[in-house]
Amino acid sequence: MRSKSIYSIILVLLITVFTTSVYAVENLKWVSGGTKVDVGDKLATFKIPDQLTYLNKEDTITVQKEFGNSASSREIGSVYPTSDKENWYVVMEYDEVGHIMDDEQNNIDKDAILKSYKEGTEEHNKDRKPEEQIHVVGWHVPPSYDAKTHTLQWSMLAEDNKKNPIINYNLQMLTRKGYVSFILVSDPATLAQDKKILTEQIMPQFQLKEGNRYSDYDASTDKLAEFGLTGLVLGGLGLAVAKKIGILALILVFLKKAWIIVILVLGGIFKVVTNIFKKKKAHVMEPSSDSQEATDPNPSVEKTPIVESNASSTPSNQTDSTSSSNDNSKTM
Repeated sequence: MRSKSIYSIILVLLITVFTTSVYAVENLKWVSGGTKVDVGDKLATFKIPDQLTYLNKEDTITVQKEFGNSASSREIGSVYPTSDKENWYVVMEYDEVGHIMDDEQNNIDKDAILKSYKEGTEEHNKDRKPEEQIHVVGWHVPPSYDAKTHTLQWSMLAEDNKKNPIINYNLQMLTRKGYVSFILVSDPATLAQDKKILTEQIMPQFQLKEGNRYSDYDASTDKLAEFGLTGLVLGGLGLAVAKKIGILALILVFLKKAWIIVILVLGGIFKVVTNIFKKKKAHVMEPSSDSQEATDPNPSVEKTPIVESNASSTPSNQTDSTSSSNDNSKTM
């Protein structure tokens, strides 16, 4: 039954606002909650919370390509719910840009950053068709830095020409030589509670290894990043660059880096496939009694075997279902 539940949520997540085929889920190495894995190149450990499941770097990249996102190899893993009643997922990325000084933590000019985003976006809109234009409304969550955990969070609210809201939620953990991004993709109706899962369940289980923590910085050997916290809010490109190109151009850059937009679609983007996975549950093969070991690039599995799901066929009514979602959504 657990295999059926996992298969259901996989279908819900894979058939989103992107018109894409359902990926052959039996090829993914799903790792169960309660398992502890190594993440990145000796970067950190992650104990997968109960009721959640994890994909390693390679499978995360595969899934992102199925979603229609460009992959950059900065991905280090991703986390998904096992319940088909939850509509979210988190992608983790690591960017070794150098040590980011946090001396701006009390001086992040939120108004200046917002003004830059708005002006740059409207300038860029001049080169886009009306139906492709995006307008920045304001901060959904203003930039804030937690000096104890060395984490920066912020979220920008925008909308398309039909007033459909679009939010990109960003949470970054500073490290000795760069930062880890936790990118949440969520249903609008459950965004608040899904953010709580990220901050209260996922983040505490992600532990940087000794030598990679922010406090391990060695000024005599480690390089400094060319930007600080303000530059990180502006996408890691630095304030001067961001002022010129605006949010939409930044997004085009970050899509190449697998920067994923949190898209708020009226009515919910995951609901459309409910009938599909209900019909297909009967065709899901029960897992065999033989378990396999998790195959992360840097394996450190302590406990639970892989959760795999096998489908005998892909949904035949996929095209009709996804088209109804596309009619009500816009991406940046």
